[in-house]
Amino acid sequence: MTNFISVQLKKASEVDLAKPLCKFIQQSYPGGDAQAEHCRAAEELSKLRKSALARPLDKHESALETLLRYYDQLCSIEPKFPFSENQVCVTFTWKDAFDKGSLFGGSAKLALASLGYEKTCVLFNCGALASQIAAEQNLDNDEGLKAAAKHYQFASGAFQHIKDTVLSALNREPTVDISPDTVGTLSLIMLAQAQEVFFLKATRDKMKDGIIAKLANQAADYYGDAYKQCQYKDTLPKEVFPVLAAKHCIMQANAEYHQSILAKQQKKFGEEIGRLQHAADLVKTVASRYDEYINVKDLVDKINRALTAAKKDNDFIYHDRVPDLKDLESIGKASLVKSTPVVVPLSQKFTDLFEKMVPLQIQQSVSVYNQRKADLVNKLIAQMREATNMANGVLASLNLPAAIEDVSGDTVPQSILNKSRSVIEQGGIQTVDQLIKELPELLQRNKEILDESLRLLDEEETTDNDLRTKLKERWQRTPSNELYKPLRAEGANYHNFLNRAVQADGQVKERYQSHRDTIALLCKPESELNAAIPSANPAKTLQGSEVVNVLRTLLADLDEVKKEREQLENDLKSVNFDMTGKFLTALAQDGAINEEAISLAELDRIYGSYKQKVEESVKKQEELLKNIQNAHQDFSKMKQSNNESNLREEVLKNLAVANDNFVELVANLKEGTKFYNELTEILLKFQNKCSDIVFARKTERDELLKDLQQGIAREPSAPSIPLPTYQTTSAGGSKPAASSTPTPAPRTMGTKPQPPARPPPPVISAASSSSSASAPSGTAAPPAAAPASAPGTSAPASSTAPSQAQGPPYPTYPGYPGYCQMPMPMGYNPYMYGQYNLPYAPSPVYQNPGQAPYPALQQPGYPFPQQPYYPQQ
Repeated sequence: MTNFISVQLKKASEVDLAKPLCKFIQQSYPGGDAQAEHCRAAEELSKLRKSALARPLDKHESALETLLRYYDQLCSIEPKFPFSENQVCVTFTWKDAFDKGSLFGGSAKLALASLGYEKTCVLFNCGALASQIAAEQNLDNDEGLKAAAKHYQFASGAFQHIKDTVLSALNREPTVDISPDTVGTLSLIMLAQAQEVFFLKATRDKMKDGIIAKLANQAADYYGDAYKQCQYKDTLPKEVFPVLAAKHCIMQANAEYHQSILAKQQKKFGEEIGRLQHAADLVKTVASRYDEYINVKDLVDKINRALTAAKKDNDFIYHDRVPDLKDLESIGKASLVKSTPVVVPLSQKFTDLFEKMVPLQIQQSVSVYNQRKADLVNKLIAQMREATNMANGVLASLNLPAAIEDVSGDTVPQSILNKSRSVIEQGGIQTVDQLIKELPELLQRNKEILDESLRLLDEEETTDNDLRTKLKERWQRTPSNELYKPLRAEGANYHNFLNRAVQADGQVKERYQSHRDTIALLCKPESELNAAIPSANPAKTLQGSEVVNVLRTLLADLDEVKKEREQLENDLKSVNFDMTGKFLTALAQDGAINEEAISLAELDRIYGSYKQKVEESVKKQEELLKNIQNAHQDFSKMKQSNNESNLREEVLKNLAVANDNFVELVANLKEGTKFYNELTEILLKFQNKCSDIVFARKTERDELLKDLQQGIAREPSAPSIPLPTYQTTSAGGSKPAASSTPTPAPRTMGTKPQPPARPPPPVISAASSSSSASAPSGTAAPPAAAPASAPGTSAPASSTAPSQAQGPPYPTYPGYPGYCQMPMPMGYNPYMYGQYNLPYAPSPVYQNPGQAPYPALQQPGYPFPQQPYYPQQ
């Protein structure tokens, strides 16, 4: 009697998780021990998936433990890897657990690049395997009963969790086996079976009959609800329906039986008989309809013995009135089961393979923080460099410090010599020429990488659009133009970067051309440089003056400010702080991360003092420049002016400006080279990303085309042909009247088939009537059928001949008495050799006894061509 329903496992296609995960790890994490450890964890995860899904699983706790560990690991990596079609793209393919498929089309399956889909299918297998393990338990001992109840409640919780989350996890229509309706029914079936296990344990422990009756009645209620949910749906295997219907009746019969015992104890002998009669009717229904699935012989015998004894005692002793079924009090219900909620981790032996990897939300927050930090540091450094350039420009315009160093008037000032030596040490004009020459090559390389990446997207999108146009609504997947929007936006940003870089390169080249001659002059030896600078009368009288001393002091202070800025810039670049811990703490405390508030507060704490030092440095420089300009005015008034000295001073100014421009040009060109090289690495990653998603889309496209071909193969090649009239009408030619009583539960295939309706009379053509005229005269011929109906009578309507030849009107299922499937000759008429065994063709005027007259119509071409009919005169 203890037949339990177990669920089949879904089958998964093989997937290599290690390769895409390792690629993401290598792109997202710097090389080193951490990266290698994460890659090893990815390989372990791929092995765990093969152990859980790529081989048949035993109906044992260890196999379930492997499935649970894999499910827990999927839950742990979900926040750490961006599984999607345009990031970490892994396509998971699963077959429908209940679809047996066809010879040509195969079974239904669904492929999605979604980790939520993988989790849903794995959890389905966890529930299915738990139901199989529970069904294998020995229910004759307490350990088996407890294990079965635990596994059924876990399976119910797993299916209920899928029902609540599958639509949000997939964002599309799932396969039938994991649809909310199907898994909701499975959850209720598992709950009903768990309740039945508790009923069996209560019966085994010989608890009070009132309690046992309530447990059984609750189980019957669960089974009844499950049957109602799947009664009009074709989602579960056909053998589930009769088992549910039988279990509902059996549990209700047990409830009535134990309640009858309670009624007997309370001296309610009429109620006892009424409940036993109801129980007997219920098990009789099960025995007659579902005996192939569930054997209730022992329960039938037990109830019948109790009913016979109760009737005997009541007839001879008590004479209590037996109430009607509707007058009996309803039996109470007691539920001892509930669906086990899915709380990760499900496995007791789970260890996170990626424990040291921070969640993706933390990674994103850290990335945004690093960007905020870089913006702040670059802003402070740019502010200091701008102040330094402004100071150099002011000094160059005033010809300082060369003006106060020019003592003799015919030698190169020391500051100009230092600048010339610095330019020569850095490679001079050849360095600038080489850097400018490399820029177009770097630019072209980046353009080619970007164009190739976008070309891959364009080709795949064109193919997708063509297939969508041809297949229309059959092509059900995310359009490429929508899927590639983030990638195209990223590519557009890279195009903008390159365009701005080209503009910046042009400005640098233009600036270089305007100062190239002066920079080339700085690169010459000291003798040539001295010869190129005009000589002038010395201003020796000013060398010991107070104004010159003030200028020298102010210039020294300004140099000190510049040195402090260089040190401050180095300090800003060296500051480093890992925000992972703070974000993890915030996530643990609040369940969410307010990245902006946390980052701004931390940046202000770390860089607040540096911002103050930069502002003080800029303010101090402004005061020094103001004082230098005032002192230089006094110096200019005291200095003797003439054309030669003015020309000399102008050349010295240009040399100082050329030095500043050389330093700035080299810095800009090196930054440009660094930008192009770094952009090359970024564009290569972008190209890999585009290549990966295009490859994944091509794989998905091939799978979809294959599925479409299989679906076309599964479709019927011709429309369904309606049954002939003689198979849909009764023997008298009229349809049976619809019954007003409710339709009982369907009989199973194992029950004895009913004999078929009587076949129609044979149809004999007019051509054969001539041959029958030579029949022996001794044969008694019945009256000939009149061609026209007699007055007051109606001729039977002739049925329309079917469009194609029909088989014999016998049932085609095995087990029918006398059925013999054998070929018949072409001209054989199964009605000619009936009860008369005539060796000749009967005349069309003959008819079988008990049959109404019929028209002489014939199916086309069988056994002879249709002949015209002429009524006898």
